[in-house]
Amino acid sequence: MKKKRHSLESIMRILRASETGRSISDLCREHEITEQTFYRWRRKYADMELSDMRKLKEVQEENRRLKALVADQALNIEVLKEVNSKKW
Repeated sequence: MKKKRHSLESIMRILRASETGRSISDLCREHEITEQTFYRWRRKYADMELSDMRKLKEVQEENRRLKALVADQALNIEVLKEVNSKKW
């Protein structure tokens, strides 16, 4: 998996720096991100505090884990149904 370059703290710092009046293109150049990445972060984390960002990441990770669990369960159910439908 690709390593992330920016932590939640650095993302928050970059977003706060944009509120001080600095140009977005200068910020993006300084932190080596694209403007598209900046705007995606701003849309996603606009009104959040750092603690809210951490909770969001935890919830997203839990949802990913639960979706994988449900997919495995559904696959197991399908296999069992197929085995039970055959005549012995």
